[in-house]
Amino acid sequence: MPTRVLIVEDSQVMQRLLADLIARGRDLEVVGIASDPYEARELIKALRPDVVTLDVEMPRMDGLTFLERLMRLRPMPVVMVSALTERHAEASLRALELGAVDVIAKPRGGDAQRLMEFAAQIGEKLRAAAKADVAARQQTQGHRVLEGIADPGHLEGQLIAIGASTGGTEAIREIMMRLPANSPPVVIVQHMPEMFTRMFARRLGEQCRLRVSEAVDRERLQPGHAYVAPGDWHLVVRRAGKAFEARVEQTEPVNRHRPSVDVLFESVAAAAGERSTAAILTGMGSDGAAGVRKVKESGGYTLAQDQPSCVVFGMPKSAIETGCVDKVLPLGAIAEGIMQRVRELGPATRPAA
Repeated sequence: MPTRVLIVEDSQVMQRLLADLIARGRDLEVVGIASDPYEARELIKALRPDVVTLDVEMPRMDGLTFLERLMRLRPMPVVMVSALTERHAEASLRALELGAVDVIAKPRGGDAQRLMEFAAQIGEKLRAAAKADVAARQQTQGHRVLEGIADPGHLEGQLIAIGASTGGTEAIREIMMRLPANSPPVVIVQHMPEMFTRMFARRLGEQCRLRVSEAVDRERLQPGHAYVAPGDWHLVVRRAGKAFEARVEQTEPVNRHRPSVDVLFESVAAAAGERSTAAILTGMGSDGAAGVRKVKESGGYTLAQDQPSCVVFGMPKSAIETGCVDKVLPLGAIAEGIMQRVRELGPATRPAA
């Protein structure tokens, strides 16, 4: 059976474009198009789609208000289709907090290559969303901030790496809100378009104890800080004396992703070795599995989110199947799992003079 998609979009031009691009997926079927949330409500009742695409700005009722009501009264998978602007990016991140499964930026320009890339991306996101457990995020355990490390020497040489995709913004937020300010540097890959990662970093910084920013090339990584890979750029960590620095590179996509979790995790394994801790979270596909293997082979510690708490179990499942995951934990326990490892490592050993 094909995945049944309802498009909610007021622009007739974008309606036609989305319908055409989505229909290119043989296992996807556009069953209806709504021009505003009131029409969408009736079509959802009549057509029972598997997944809905939703614009932020809509006539008669804005997309966020409609989404909030939909998730309260009839929870179902929703993918936000947003313009690539700061205002729309912020609204889309709010939509993810309200229960949307994923977000994709509307195609810019009409050249064939970009439209083909968009068609592939939205097809993948719709398939993942249709399989998503929209109730999974309700199983988290609150945001009690954990006890940190008093001795700065204890943190020397330690790195925490987190990778996620579909459903990942809220999973990452859950972990970050529990990590203490005196934590090792945290490096993050969340599959997300440019502009959206900048807003994501800003929102995380407003909600947690660590200072969060989008990573900048050759920036020195500091304890108590977290660095989000910029959209459409790989984040790589390099050793810089006793510390680390970020490298932001636009090399070829890996696992069809840029940024890629594998690229980040493999660099963290090389830079931090046994003092690295990597957590792979909810997401579609297998990005991060090879990186988890590298972290484990380097002597580092690896965690994966369990299936019941994942919106989509693809990435953690692929990592677990490598046999290189030390612990599989529910989302609400991952921050404690990370900090337990940080505490166990102890101060870095220094070579004799």
